[in-house]
Amino acid sequence: MTKSLPNHGSHAVLKLEPVVVDKKSFALNGKDVSYHFHIDEATGDIVSDHFGGHVTEVYEEELYPRGGWSTQEHIRREFPDLGCGDFRSPAVRITQAAGHTVSAFKYVSHEVTTGKPELPGLPATFGNKDEVTTLVVRLYDSISSVQVDLHYSIFTNHNAIARSATVKNSSDQSITVEKLASFSTDLPFDEYEILQLSGEWVRECKRTRRKVDYGTQGFGSNAGYSSHYNNPFLGLVRPSTTENHGDVWGFSLIYTGSFSAEVEQSAQGYTRVLMGMNPNQLSWQLKPGESLTSPECVSIYTSAGIGDMSRKFHRLFRQHLITSRFVDKPRPVLLNSWEGLFFDFDEATIYSMAQESAKLGIKLFVLDDGWFGVKYPRVNDHAGLGDWKPNPARFPHGLKSIADKVRGLKVMQPSKPHHQSETMQFGVWLEPEMVNPNSELYEEHPDWVLFAGDYPRTEARQQLVLNLALPAVQDFIIDSVSDVLRSAPITYIKWDNNRGIHESPSPSTYHAYMLGLYRVLKELTRRFPDVLWEGCASGGGRFDPGILHYFPQSWTSDNTDALDRLQIQFGTSLVYPASAMGCHVGAVPYPTTGRSTPVRFRAHVAMMGGSFGLELDPAHLPAEERAELPELIELAERVNPIVVRGDMWRLRLPGESNFPAVLFVSQDGSEGVLFLFQVRTVPVHNFPRLYLQGLDPASRYRLDGEKVYSGATLMNRGFRHNFHGDYDSKVILLDRV
Repeated sequence: MTKSLPNHGSHAVLKLEPVVVDKKSFALNGKDVSYHFHIDEATGDIVSDHFGGHVTEVYEEELYPRGGWSTQEHIRREFPDLGCGDFRSPAVRITQAAGHTVSAFKYVSHEVTTGKPELPGLPATFGNKDEVTTLVVRLYDSISSVQVDLHYSIFTNHNAIARSATVKNSSDQSITVEKLASFSTDLPFDEYEILQLSGEWVRECKRTRRKVDYGTQGFGSNAGYSSHYNNPFLGLVRPSTTENHGDVWGFSLIYTGSFSAEVEQSAQGYTRVLMGMNPNQLSWQLKPGESLTSPECVSIYTSAGIGDMSRKFHRLFRQHLITSRFVDKPRPVLLNSWEGLFFDFDEATIYSMAQESAKLGIKLFVLDDGWFGVKYPRVNDHAGLGDWKPNPARFPHGLKSIADKVRGLKVMQPSKPHHQSETMQFGVWLEPEMVNPNSELYEEHPDWVLFAGDYPRTEARQQLVLNLALPAVQDFIIDSVSDVLRSAPITYIKWDNNRGIHESPSPSTYHAYMLGLYRVLKELTRRFPDVLWEGCASGGGRFDPGILHYFPQSWTSDNTDALDRLQIQFGTSLVYPASAMGCHVGAVPYPTTGRSTPVRFRAHVAMMGGSFGLELDPAHLPAEERAELPELIELAERVNPIVVRGDMWRLRLPGESNFPAVLFVSQDGSEGVLFLFQVRTVPVHNFPRLYLQGLDPASRYRLDGEKVYSGATLMNRGFRHNFHGDYDSKVILLDRV
């Protein structure tokens, strides 16, 4: 028999304050978003009402249809559990002390506070009382004596809602949390498409879009880390949504471990979104009085297209996620030694490379893999990981000697020969979470690695994974990295991670590892706030918000092929700011593809990242590239502040256009930088007009110090650039006059 739901505040007008509570109806309001839910009086369940553009009233819905098998298939549930007749995917699954997985969480109370508390042991967004308001809704299962607190935080200016859940065992027996979604919501019946970032090593973050259909669709990671395969971002869009128009719901999980993203369209048409830790790698036991808090998931809604969602995520992450003091600072142009030398070097070779780098205008020299290991020298990837002492054969006087020599080099600026030159900075590569079996560390502590009983310890790249769930391992890494940083004047660390997790002693170890890693990163970045930290995991294997909380940038991909990098960097920008991307100019032909492109094209692609650099040996540069690079490096420095701090407008997408283009506009609108590319020549064919975005129509802009046009003209009439040949590119500076 079908019944209507009780009236829950019919025609109650809601003020557009950040959080409004009207009896048992709740509303979170941003500048252009409203998120509403209410408590069902009869069941105590939380029912989703609205997630989208502003609404000012809560009103009674039409009667829900009801099927014959499910008693809750027709309910839009905010925190679905198991055992109540909801046969869709749950947000929480708990194995109770009695062995069953039935739960029945009902509303108990709520509280509203300004500001936002930290999450215990986890990276999360932050903000003061003027920037964010937090609503906590408390649920309780009176039979199992288990409590759940749902934390909702609304960043009004960003249209962003952050949510996490805390499960507390208030019973006198142990329970096991098998699944705990950070964000769960049910959207009304409509047509949707999934937008995601998928890929592999050297082809990360490919933008993928597919239809939501009946049943469960989704993706995730089983690799122990967020992985190259699927990024912890999920977008829902309508079929008509484009870069500049239409509804978008974006969900970004602030977590570095394995994750799960589920989208389920029910038999009655509702679409459920669940995002959180991977339930295959959880099974978290809670003893009486213990709690488990999920990672935070941030959701942004906009009706102005995919590009607007991206810009909102970019600003939110720069202002309310990344804690580094470098977040809005221009980054030094760097040269990394890896692709130029690999393992073939000594102190003299490194110093010579640094000298050649300084002549080009490079300001930061990074000594990559191969500098460490005493008993087991790191002369290839078969030994040395875990032994973070300089190799005495290569660096007989330690890191300080080579660091001091590098820091004594004057950086040349060809366009300013009489300008007081800066001295070069020095950085090193580390992979602290890993160990080679051929190492002193493994000889002393074979029990410190992840393994599963008597099963073989699978090596990948000849290395094993240290078990960061162990406090002793965490302390060792903190002390080892601290010793390296105190031993020499080091201003940059590249923190790498070159394999996934295979064997683990228990499912819960995966999350315990992440909590251990976050403790390590928090402590090291607290101790060394003046070090510029860059994350890396064989490229973009851990390009996620959890890492960005501590490190302001990540190496975007091991693939430096500029054509491939266009797709990778445009894809990564779907959710991550350009300021967070490490992007380098590599030598040609590229080892991953065998393709060759002009150095100008390579440099212009790399300039679209916050950290611009070179990945080659300057001694082996062709003469024409050596002559051209200093000018390109100076241009990269000129545009870097705009790329780091500005808003990004993707004008034409690689893969969809032969002429990809992107515009960065400073937040005050006073300047911009436009990147234009032609992939292939099209003989005897005109060039398309490019229509800019993000400008003030009434302002006037000078292009490259020459012609002046109004913002209205540049956006509505556009302009055309004539390209010449394959892999051609152009960078145009805009200044408001």
